Amino acid sequence: MNEQIENWTTSVSAESDSANSHSANSHSATGHSPNRQSPEAASVESDEGLLDAYSRAVIGVVEKAGPAVVSIGVRTTSRSRRERGEAAGSGVIVAPDGFVLTNHHVVEKADHIDVSLIDGSIYTAQLVGADPATDLAVVRVGASGLPAAQLGDSGALRVGQLVIAIGNPLGFENTVSSGVVSALGRSLRGQSGRLIEGVIQTDVPLNPGNSGGPLVDSRARVVGINTAMIAMAQGLSFAVPVNTAKWVVSELLRYGKVRRAYLGLGGQARPIGRRVQRYFELPTARAVEVISVEANGPAWRAGLRERDLIVKVNGKSVASVDDIHRLLTGESAGAAFDLTILRGGQRRELRVIAGEV
Repeated sequence: MNEQIENWTTSVSAESDSANSHSANSHSATGHSPNRQSPEAASVESDEGLLDAYSRAVIGVVEKAGPAVVSIGVRTTSRSRRERGEAAGSGVIVAPDGFVLTNHHVVEKADHIDVSLIDGSIYTAQLVGADPATDLAVVRVGASGLPAAQLGDSGALRVGQLVIAIGNPLGFENTVSSGVVSALGRSLRGQSGRLIEGVIQTDVPLNPGNSGGPLVDSRARVVGINTAMIAMAQGLSFAVPVNTAKWVVSELLRYGKVRRAYLGLGGQARPIGRRVQRYFELPTARAVEVISVEANGPAWRAGLRERDLIVKVNGKSVASVDDIHRLLTGESAGAAFDLTILRGGQRRELRVIAGEV
């Protein structure tokens, strides 16, 4: 009996050793060890690393671009009631010799403009020029050697890209908010009635006072000028693309205004019959009806008259006044525009030599 117990004990001990050995070999074969980090812990550590990288990116952008962001204070006087009012907005220094880019609506009708820098310096500024059609303006302060922001390329933006807004919402100076590019190529109507094309839509939180401040990318390059948000909406903010701003700034600095081609006509969109569309082989069943022609203006001199239907400009189909504005953008006085019109059931071709507005 004792001998049987000893044999059984020895057998169990051997099986146990074999199992332990097999378990150890299994750990070794699968690359796991008792001290290895669990997948959940590794995921948390990875997320923390990403958040740290995101934070470092935002901090770097603010440290680099922040000194070029200014607060703009405006005082206005009503000519009729002699009442004084004050407003505030943001801006960004685009040249070390004191040129500041902001929104037109921030400095519109201003009698006095103050520009405050992040270091506490306050300067009186003069309006260089404004462009209501794009809601942009340039003011200048009497100082040099100022910190200027680097201008980027809004044409290289991608939906989902990180962007950061720096400004002075509700008077809280140098406030930073971040988000992503939500959409590209939006259109907003400016104060002049023209469409601002190529507008950047973001989910960056903006408030009154952010207007005129820069929208920058992860390399601290200005890619847009914050211009609008939709009241009562969340995550809907808009910025004028910096590529548009570059052109506007160059025009304002050179001429004090943005020169645009001018035809001297008023129009409205209207449908045309399917039969007319097919007969003249038109791509759309809409055209621009001329409702007014400025006497002795470019369109008048070219022979355009009221009730004419404009169907093409420079060979491109137009279905609205906005379509014509798009074709005029970037053109200046002296540019030639070939208009295809319908009059009295006939197609006619007119060449208009644009004036300047």
